This record gives sequence, structure tokens and C-alpha cells, in this order.
Amino acid sequence: MRKPRRAPALVVAAIALVLPLSACGSGDDGGGSTDASGKVEGDITFQTWNLRANFKPYFEGVIADFEKKYPGTHVKWIDQPAEGYADKISADAAGGTLPDVVNVSPDLVAPLAKAGLALDLDKSAGQYKKEYLDGAWASHRIPGMTGTYAFPWYLNTGPLFYNKSLFKEAGLDASKPPTTYDELFADALQLAKKSDGKVATLANVPTVEDFGRYGVELMNKEGTAFAFNDAKGVELLTKYKELYDAKALDPQALTATPESSGKKFLTEAVAMNPGSALDLGNFKKQAPNLYKNIGITDQITSTGKVNMYVMGVMVNSRTKHTPAAVAFAHYVTDAQNQMSFAKKVAIFPSTAGSLDDPYFTKEDGTDETRVRIAAAKSLKNAVNYTPVLFSDQMKTALRNEVAKALQGKESPKTALDNAVKACDTLLQQQG
Repeated sequence: MRKPRRAPALVVAAIALVLPLSACGSGDDGGGSTDASGKVEGDITFQTWNLRANFKPYFEGVIADFEKKYPGTHVKWIDQPAEGYADKISADAAGGTLPDVVNVSPDLVAPLAKAGLALDLDKSAGQYKKEYLDGAWASHRIPGMTGTYAFPWYLNTGPLFYNKSLFKEAGLDASKPPTTYDELFADALQLAKKSDGKVATLANVPTVEDFGRYGVELMNKEGTAFAFNDAKGVELLTKYKELYDAKALDPQALTATPESSGKKFLTEAVAMNPGSALDLGNFKKQAPNLYKNIGITDQITSTGKVNMYVMGVMVNSRTKHTPAAVAFAHYVTDAQNQMSFAKKVAIFPSTAGSLDDPYFTKEDGTDETRVRIAAAKSLKNAVNYTPVLFSDQMKTALRNEVAKALQGKESPKTALDNAVKACDTLLQQQG
């Protein structure tokens, strides 16, 4: 499980990691069969992403149960560290040593699908589609291509936490946190004004997912060009510029990391921060005063749909044992195994109906359960706003231009025009 940049270690974030297409395309040209209907048998390899240290017994159990269900199969489990995971996949793709079943995120599956290395599950395993949430199944589709290229696995999302005491000190109603962007911006300006610029409301500059939540059209339908420099995109960045000038956006937001943003919230220098149920235990232990004053509210969107982070399980199109690889990828991600995994860590299953389980619906009076229930409810129609083709280099290009706009070096419109131009150039280089 990779360590995200905007959330705690077990909250899955959508971090685009660059996987050169040239590397993917240079593997063995001999393809495997796309027919998954044959006998489930043979030796396959299964690669996960930084999961062995914390979940070894769980995965060993899943593998043992699968091998028992399908005599004649053998699953070799490989776990790769979080650091350099994309590079490892790229090297394996280039060398023709990509495992049969691979833990991926949408951004990692995109170049593999373009290079013909990811099995199209709409063709080979379409009968399973109905078992998953629509938004989760759709998250591994690639703009400009037909097909779905990974089984959806675990999901995550989280609320916004806010500091009730800071809201009260600014003369705001702590029982009524902002629910719209207009309210958020108005409250942020008041918090900054009342504290003489000592208390910012937000600690992060807007990212591509923030533009998505605001209702900005991020890409054209064909997936050939970005579009977040439209009037709505410029409007959002202009609002952030107002916050930055008023110190309602933390002055260090331009260089913020998830750790630094979290620390700002922990030390009560920032009034709001995104997070998950995992954070509550951290607040309780490290900042009991903050924990006493913690408020929990929903993500703010203009679309009515929150952002979700999603992980998937891809089948290598060149596997020699397609029926076994597809069967195992489906087995790992079926409702029973996802539910079991979700009870071991603060994640959510992508299978249809699972979020109606009492574990995700029944209150027990604790904040942790309240957060889990609210997140589960919001995930039913959540979307992954980060475009699957949005690479790490593109994120850097957008961040650099956003910084120039906030510092007054460029207008918001010029900054977003430049960011789109840079991202389109990078998109063309992807092939």
C-alpha cells in the first residue's frame, strides 16, 4: 500500500507515477490468450504494493484458500516496497517479466493498457462487472480507449476535519461548518482577519482533484487535451489567490507536504484539513486539546460527488495462464475478501452492496465509526477526479504555475493556460 502525499499512510491517494510507454512496449511481443474461460490451473505470480509488512497473514490466507478452491494452481506472492514501485513495473514491462497479476492504481495501468500489456476485462471478465460499484469499475478505463483494465480493489475517501475552537474564536458557528465553496472562502477570510493572519484555514494549494471537485472539466472526452483552464478553473484559482493574499491560505502551502500540513493542523495553526478515521487516534494521542475540539464534516464539492482514491488488480495480457490469473484477480477483489480486508485497516470495499453492511452503517457512538459511516455513504457515488493520464510531471507543472499565480507573478488565467500547455505537451510525449 503506497504511502500517499495528501493523507495518512493507509489512506490511498491518487499519486500519478510516471511509467514510460517506451519501456512498456519493448517487452516480448508474444501475447497470452485473452480467453479466461478455460480450466483454472497453473503457476502464477501476484505482486502487491508495500503490503507484506502489515498484512502477511491475510494474504497468505487468501492465497491458501484460492489454491484449495482450485487444485492445480500455485500462487507466488511478491511484495514490492512503496519507493520506486512505478520504476519496478516499468523495468518488468520492458524486460518481459511483469507478474501475472499486479496491484496497480489507475495512473499506473494507463501506460500498460496503451502498450497492450493489461488485459481488457470488459472482454475477458465482463460477467463480473455487476459485482462492483459503477464508479469503481469505471476508474480503470482509459480516455481514448475502449475497455476496463483492472478489477477495482480497495477504495478510500475521508472527511474534512475542522478545529471548533478556532471557528468560535473567529465568531463563526462551530456547529455549522462550511458546506459550499462560497461558505468555505468566506469563513476562511473571516478566520484570517480575526486572528490577524495567524490562523489559516487551508494548508494546501489546489490540485487537479480540487479543480475536479469544483466542477471544472479537466480533460476533453477523447483524452487528448486538458481543459482545466476554463472560466471555472480560473475562478477557483482566483479565489485561492484571495485567500493567499489574506493569509487564509497558509503561506507555506506552496511547499507543503502531507506531513507538514498535518502538523499545522495538529498544532492548531490551520483550521481545516482533509483526513480519515485513522487520524482520530493520532489526534487523541498527540493533540488531546485538538481532539476535544475536533469537528468532522463532509468534503466540499460543487458536483455532489466526493473524490475517491482507488486501487486495482490488473491481469497481465501476456500471462500464460489467463483463466487462473483472471480467477485469482477476481478472487482477491470479491466481496468476501474485500470485506475481510476492510476490517483490518481503514479502507473500503469496491464491491456492490458491501457498503450496506452494518460495519459501514451502524453507529456505536464513537467518532471513528462516525467517520467510517460517513465515508462509506459518500463512496457510493464517488469519483476518482484525478485523470488517469495525469502524470507526476503534470502535477509538478500545475503546482509550479499555481504557485506563480498565488505569488502574483502571473494572472490565474495565464498560469492555467501555461499549465494546460505543459500538460498537453507531456501528454503527447506519452504516446
